[in-house]
Order: sequence, then structure tokens, then C-alpha cells
Amino acid sequence: MSGHSASGHSAGAEVVGRSVLRIDALEKVTGQAKYPGDFAMPGMRHAKVVWAGEPHAKIAGIDTAAAAALPGVVAVLTSRDVPHNEYGLIDSDQQVLADGLVRWTGEAVAVVVADTEDLAAEAAGLVRVTYEPLPLVLDPIKAMAPDAPVLHSRLGTNVLGRWKIRHGDADRALAEADLVIESEYRVPLVEHAYLQPEAGLGWIDEEGRVALVVAGQWPHDDVRQIAHALGLRRNQVREVVPYMGGAFGGREDVSLQIIVALAAWKTRGPVKMVWTREESVRCHGKRHAMIMRYRWGAKGGRLTAAKIEVIADAGAYSSSSKAVVPGALSVATGPYDIPNVSVDACVVHTNNPPTMAMRGFGTAQPPVAYEQHIDKFARALGEDPISFRLRHLWDEGSIQPTGGPVPPAVAVKETLRRAALAAGWKSVGGSWVKPELPAMADGRRRGVGVATAFKNIGYSFGFKDRSTARVLLTVDEKGHPVSAELFTAATEVGMGVHTVLVQIAAQELKLPIEAIKYNTVDTSLTPDAGSASASRHTYISGKAVQEACRQAEFKRENLVRDYSGQVAPEARVVEAEFTFNTQDVRPTSDLDPETGAGNPHISYGYITQIVEVAVDQATGSVAVERVFTAVDVGKVMNPLMVEGQVGGGLIMGLGYAVMEEFKLRDNGRVWTRNFSEYLIPTVLDMPPELTTVNVERPDPVGPYGAKGIGEHVMLPTAPAVANAIRDAVGADLDQLPAGPERVWRALNGQGGSK
Repeated sequence: MSGHSASGHSAGAEVVGRSVLRIDALEKVTGQAKYPGDFAMPGMRHAKVVWAGEPHAKIAGIDTAAAAALPGVVAVLTSRDVPHNEYGLIDSDQQVLADGLVRWTGEAVAVVVADTEDLAAEAAGLVRVTYEPLPLVLDPIKAMAPDAPVLHSRLGTNVLGRWKIRHGDADRALAEADLVIESEYRVPLVEHAYLQPEAGLGWIDEEGRVALVVAGQWPHDDVRQIAHALGLRRNQVREVVPYMGGAFGGREDVSLQIIVALAAWKTRGPVKMVWTREESVRCHGKRHAMIMRYRWGAKGGRLTAAKIEVIADAGAYSSSSKAVVPGALSVATGPYDIPNVSVDACVVHTNNPPTMAMRGFGTAQPPVAYEQHIDKFARALGEDPISFRLRHLWDEGSIQPTGGPVPPAVAVKETLRRAALAAGWKSVGGSWVKPELPAMADGRRRGVGVATAFKNIGYSFGFKDRSTARVLLTVDEKGHPVSAELFTAATEVGMGVHTVLVQIAAQELKLPIEAIKYNTVDTSLTPDAGSASASRHTYISGKAVQEACRQAEFKRENLVRDYSGQVAPEARVVEAEFTFNTQDVRPTSDLDPETGAGNPHISYGYITQIVEVAVDQATGSVAVERVFTAVDVGKVMNPLMVEGQVGGGLIMGLGYAVMEEFKLRDNGRVWTRNFSEYLIPTVLDMPPELTTVNVERPDPVGPYGAKGIGEHVMLPTAPAVANAIRDAVGADLDQLPAGPERVWRALNGQGGSK
């Protein structure tokens, strides 16, 4: 866990903007990379959780006697063993181990520590929990009824939060409109489906700290929550994050971290826990299901009003819902200039799994609505979808519904033009003409769909977005740079951020990439970089690394001058640290509770996708044949990794479009328990032809003008597919996923979509 570097690039060469080899590539493809489940220690014991299995019930009793009496069982821990039995990313409303009440099936009730994993599992099965079932609340609309059972009595309601935007007069503009279109769009709960299930190893380290190796997106915040639950100071807890098999937002909340730390702390020895795939699917949070009601109006061929209602399912606990849903609120009208806007959004507690951060963070659901709605207006007005969008998309200086100007570097129109040209559209006499698609010999129908989307880069709504980087630069006797070590707690969840940060350091310090050592994330050594989320690390941690390196270089130049070309051995390491805080250069603010006025986001990345599909009208199956993507990243730092991100985002978007849905039974229990019951795309589902166009509209704040790319690459795929299905067979798919049965029913007028 000491760190890693890469090879094959020379000093002095431009490395930013080149497809350099990922610094973790060799270890990963040769199987040498170690993930949390690969770690072990002498004398290590194993832990298993006793899960609730009940969606809503009082705990009448817990009998641990039989489990504790089993030879080889070291401890059976319950809520009585947790000093402060609460945690949470924003609100500390979750219980480490359930105390008196469970609110969803995936709640942890007890944990067993034993000599072997099998023994721990056997003992967990001997723990007897007596429940008294309570009324269920499974539908967010019914949960808002005055007589609905309230899940959290301290709130007095199941509504966790409400937000709104008022800009202009939407009701008046709708009344004056000559065209009004109204639709309701629905998107389901979605599983993160990362490759590596939750795993962790906890122990007491040589300095007496509770230490653990685990996969997490924000290690320093994990430490905050662990220390609070165990009643320790933060410097008494240490988290190490090695390689991890994906995250997609699902590791932004803690999962097993506190439980593993508790087990190690109570037994004073190493304890390992690895969840099965079924435990992972059943017992961690999901992407928010949303109901989105859109009523828009146009007058004289131009959009004049948007009235929108968004209802989101928070599930049993708040997690990051109070940040995700305002994110959805802020992007609900898309990147379009609409003068009169009224948006209401709320998030509601149910006995469903808690909903949480997932790639897009509230901006993945609204494009399903606004991009289909835009197409409906274009059709109703007899206008090409490219032309109609171009007449309404933002320009530099456009005003957002929240009242302020769009952040600089607005590239949305360029992404649309570039994607349209790549897909064969032609601009004729000021209008755009879509290409003719060849008929299919097998009777299937071809269609083409367009979608444009955008995503904020960095934290929003006044939340301080900071990242700290430290650099140790080693020089020779003449003061020439020899090597450098980089310290920052930016976790690598698979997107390649460590490689990008090393590229920046190599560029700034004029060193070959192999001379830069990136140290493994360890909260006792690496400074807080914030979370691996919000597409922020290239933009914000990249800036911190760039400025730390520039300070190190400045110190090196002074060193050379002070020592007159002969640097003493004890002075040959230069240290520099820099904290980049976006509030210092481009501040954001929370929204006014009555009008929604404010400055919500730091920067935006834009994307347009054009998708061609073939629809089988007999079965309802949809095959995506070609995809054209134009993506704005500010500055392409590593072209090959951008291509990889676009492909990864596309396949996640395809899953959202046509197959992924986490289902629950009417009794609140999980229907999709494993990957055998939860469809996700495979390589066989990838379109045969992909075309990617990179758009570079530099953001003056980002390093070299870079923005980010982690999330907006998956946003337009689902609405583009839905619009392509509509183009092929004339059926609107207002509810996702557009699987064969839903498409067939839409074609045959049997409910579902209109």
C-alpha cells in the first residue's frame, strides 16, 4: 500500500493532453492489484451481520445466547455496544445497529465475530430477533397523505424536504400559450452494481488507533462518522483506501466501515468482513426513483413556460437526499432558455431502501423528462429536433431559472452541432435536416433520437468544495528536480484520477511520469481531498495539485539561488502544500426558500448524444445500433481515458434506458436479490458503432481549462434511446426502463406509456 507510478514517458515532454498509460494499469491487468477483500492479518477473525429482513417493525427482543455459546464465537454485538448509535452523510439519522425499530429490510441488527467466516455465518443464524410488524409505507405519494404512518417521529411528516424555483410567471405564460404539452415521467430505483462487493479489515494499529482498509469515496468523512459512533477523537481513527472495484456514488455513504471498526475496537484485534453479492444488492442504497410531472407552454413557436413537479423517494433514511433532490430541481428545465419557470420538488420517506448518491447526483433523472418533452414540442410544431433545440439552448451569459448567469464556458450548442454533423444531419438554409435511415430487411423499424444534457462540476449550494494536495520534491546537488511524491486523499474508484493528477504533477515539475510517486490514500498521511463525486477531482483536486507543484517549483528556484548551485544534502527535499477552495474564486450559494434565487453551481459540463435503434414490433425488443457523442470536458487531459469514460457512461445509460430496475414486492421485501434477478448491460449490449467527438471549451478556473467528465457522459443516453424508439414506432416511453414488455404494451395501447 505504499504507492504506485508508471513508466514510458520522458521528462520535459507535454504529458497533459496525451493518452499516457494509466499508472494502475499494469497491476490491475496482471492481478497484482489488491482490493479490500484481498487483505488479511495473522490472528484475524471474521464478522457477519444479522440483517433485519423486516421492512418496518418494532424490535421486541434480541436473543444472542445461542450464538454467543457457539465455540469459536468471540463476540455478539448489538446496539448496546455502540457508544453513539447514529451516523449519516448529512443527517445522523441512521442506526449503526438497530435499536428498537427497523425501517427497511437491509438494516443491520447485530454483528457476530468468530474465528472463521463459516462460524460467524452459523452464529449469525442463531441470533433470534422478535419483531412486531408496523404498517408499511412504500409509495411516496401515499406517504404524503395526512393519515400515513410517519417513519421518523421527530419530523412529524414523511416529507424530508421541499424546494422550489419561481422565475417569471409560469401560470400566466401557460394561460397565454398557444401550445401546452403535459406528461408524467417515471424512473425507477436503480442499483449501483459495482464490481466489488463491500469488504473491510479493521485492526488496532501500532499507535493504538482503530484502523481499517476499506473502499470509500470520502475517507476523511468516513473517519468523522466512525469516530463519532465509537466516541473517539478523529485522530484515533485511520482509514486506508487501496484499489476498489467501482463506486458510482454507492460508496459515498458508509456501509460496513463503522461495523468493522466497532468489531476491531471491541475485540482489540483484526476483524475482516466481506459481504456477499446478495448482501450488497439487498443492503445498500439505490438511485432515487422519481415521478416528474411536466407542463410546458409555447407561444409563436417558442417555449415560454415550464411548470414542473418532482417527487422523489428517499427510502428509509435521508442519506444525501437533501442534496440530490435540489440538484434535480436546479436542472429540471434542462440547458434551455425558458423565461417563466415554476418548479416544485420534494423527497419523501418510505420503507424502501435509502436512496443516495449515484452517478449524476440528481441530474440523471430530469433529462429523461425534459429531453422527451423537448421532442414533443418539436414534433407538435413540425420542426427538426436539432433546429428546435438550437433555438432554445443556452449561450454564454444566459440566465438560469435561479436568476444568475450560467457559469462561463457554455458549450452546449457546440456539442449539439458536432453530434448532429457526426450523425449525418445537414444544415440547409438555416434549418437542420436529419439523415434518412435505410429500411431493415427483417421488418424491424429504425429510429434516431437526440438528447442533450448538462451536469454541475463540484459541490453545490454553498457547500465548501476544498481539496488539499502536498508535494515532496527531491532535487540533486545542483537543484535539478529528480523525483516527487504526491499526497492527496483523492480516491481512485476506477475513473483514472490518480493518472490525471500524476500527469499534472509531471507537467508542472518537468519530470517524467515514472518519477512521480502517488501515495496510497491513508487518512493518517494524505490530506483531505473531499469525495470522489460530483465529477470534481480533475477540476478541484487537479487545481490543488497544480498549485502545490507550482509552489514547490518556486521553492526549488529559491533553493538554487540560495545555495549558488550546490545544494546541501539536508536541503534536497522541498515540501509544498496547497488547499484549493472553489468558494474563493467562484462562490455558490444556497437557494432562496421562496423564490429559488441563488447561485447553485460552480461549473457545467455539456453533452449531446444521438442514438440509432432498431425496434422489433412483435417483441418490443430494442437494439441500439449506432451512437454519436459530442462531449464538453473543457480540456482533454488524457484522450484515451475520456474515450473510456464515454463508453462507460454510455453503457450505464443503456442499462437505465432499457433494462435496469430494482424491484420490491408488495410486502416491502426485495424482489431483485442478486445479479441473476437484476439485469445490467454486458459487452454484448454495446452498440456496434460508437463515434465520440471531444469539445474543448476551457473553464478559466480548472487546471489547463479542464472541467470534469465522470458523470455527464451517462445523462443523455436514456432519453436519446426513448426518443429514438418514438421515432421508430411512434410510441412514447415516459416510464423507464423501456424493456420489451413496456415497449410492446406502449405499441399495443395496453397501459404504461402513452
